[in-house]
Amino acid sequence: MFGRLLLLFLIVPVADLALLVGVGGRIGLGPTLAIVVLTAVVGSWLARREGTAAWRRVQAKLATGGVPGPELVDGVVILVSGTLLLTPGFLTDVVGLLGLFPPTRALARRALRARFEQAVTRGSVRVVSGGAAFGPAFGGAPPPPVVEDAEVIDDGSGREP
Repeated sequence: MFGRLLLLFLIVPVADLALLVGVGGRIGLGPTLAIVVLTAVVGSWLARREGTAAWRRVQAKLATGGVPGPELVDGVVILVSGTLLLTPGFLTDVVGLLGLFPPTRALARRALRARFEQAVTRGSVRVVSGGAAFGPAFGGAPPPPVVEDAEVIDDGSGREP
């Protein structure tokens, strides 16, 4: 976990800064700043467009009584991508743009799903739904549901409770 945080908060910004300085040395400060600003503007427009479309898909799925799993993952990928595009740097811009295009977003969604399934299989993630928990920590079979509060409406005896 510490290694990933080190990568995220130290190595990526340093690599992005080095790339900015290198590009700035080759094409100049003005064009480099123009590229950074242009990617932020275009990226925020694209993130807003894709985010709005993802939100509509979530609402449509909910309206039909479905559970919007892939649609919500798309929304998270779009949110992270938009954030990366607002961060100055070429490396973060490339990763952010990749997350905004539907084909590469589908690849990211599949990769995230595979990692989640592995975490459930390893037992590092436990899924709880409606009081029932699933996963290897429970021997594969869900335990009986947990009742937090109940009220007898009709016990079948014909008399009032």
